[in-house]
Amino acid sequence: LLNINVGGKSFQIAYKVLAQYPITRLGKLALYTDPVKKLQLCDDYLVQKNEYFFDRDPSIFHYIFHFYRSGVLWMMDEMCPSHFVEEIEYWGIHLKYSQRCCRILFEEKQDELNECLKIEKELEAELEPLESGAQFDGKFLGQFRKMVWNLIENPFSSVPAKIIAVMSSFFVLISIVGMTLSTVEEMKNKTGKLWMEHMEMICAIFFTSEYLMRLISSSSFKKFLRAAFNAVDLVAILPFYIQILFENLEDGDMQYHEELHKVENVSKLGKVLKLIKLMRIFRILKLARHSTGLRAFSFTMRQCYQQVCCLLLFIAMGVFTFSALIHSVEHDVPGTDFTSIPYAWWWAAVSLSTVGYGDTVPDTILGRIVAFVCISFGIILNGMPISILYNKFSDYYARLKAHEMSQ
Repeated sequence: LLNINVGGKSFQIAYKVLAQYPITRLGKLALYTDPVKKLQLCDDYLVQKNEYFFDRDPSIFHYIFHFYRSGVLWMMDEMCPSHFVEEIEYWGIHLKYSQRCCRILFEEKQDELNECLKIEKELEAELEPLESGAQFDGKFLGQFRKMVWNLIENPFSSVPAKIIAVMSSFFVLISIVGMTLSTVEEMKNKTGKLWMEHMEMICAIFFTSEYLMRLISSSSFKKFLRAAFNAVDLVAILPFYIQILFENLEDGDMQYHEELHKVENVSKLGKVLKLIKLMRIFRILKLARHSTGLRAFSFTMRQCYQQVCCLLLFIAMGVFTFSALIHSVEHDVPGTDFTSIPYAWWWAAVSLSTVGYGDTVPDTILGRIVAFVCISFGIILNGMPISILYNKFSDYYARLKAHEMSQ
């Protein structure tokens, strides 16, 4: 018998049993005759007891010991996959010796653990700022740029930094409210327009100052431009300056076209100006910089893009299928709205989403049966991914909050 001590627990295994697995560590220990090679395979050797010592986990070695006795490697669910793989690699035993059912469950658990570790790293990266205070050491105006960086990027560093973060969210809300009120008919008079212009100018000045402060405190200009939040900040301030530029061009073009009696290009310029004004709605995305919920939602969409794309594919298949069915049973009805399959797409999309506007309805019994099947399919289809997305969102939100509290 070969005497083995693993982490303080003694085991005895027959040499002939170990010789059946010559590529394993204990198999080599049983077959080698050179004492020097044997000592290289273990951590220590006790001459009095003729015992080889291994400084490894004895709880895992119970499964190794059982493998040599039975020829089957058993695995328990409560074991850590990474630790178990590390141990069996040390002993030179392959997973192929385990039962297929155990191996499948073990590999699934291992993949799940790797996925969790990957998500954990991405969540930590989600909260990590692009820069760190140590990056300004030894650089031009390092202390000043570090102070600006703490004010604008680290709300918990000081009271002024917290005030700036609150003001940023406040000005975003004010800007959105101002854009909304500018479309109200009662606010389109001269006084209302003047108030809206002043409010827009104040918000634009604050957003521009905030963007310039972030630009000054950045250690890498390229990294600054590639950042998603900085792109959102740039989109938030560009419409104001583009609007000023287009309004000046519009005034000049109006005088020129009035002389030539051609104002169609001016109307086109006005449509472009309206589109530029509409871009201000993207300012609401700035709230994601200070909102854990919006970050968790964005992270959930990125992690579940495959499920979302699959859902959209199913919806598209349902729209094409049920629009073709409803057209085939309703196209002969006098005065029907289902004159073609493309005209039936809207009805199918509304029915699948279970909204049911009622602007287009089937008249025949077969058409109502198709509508009932379409609505039932929509209920099942919409219910499938909701629980998955919500569970992941709540999980990611809790993790992000935990990381924020720890920081």
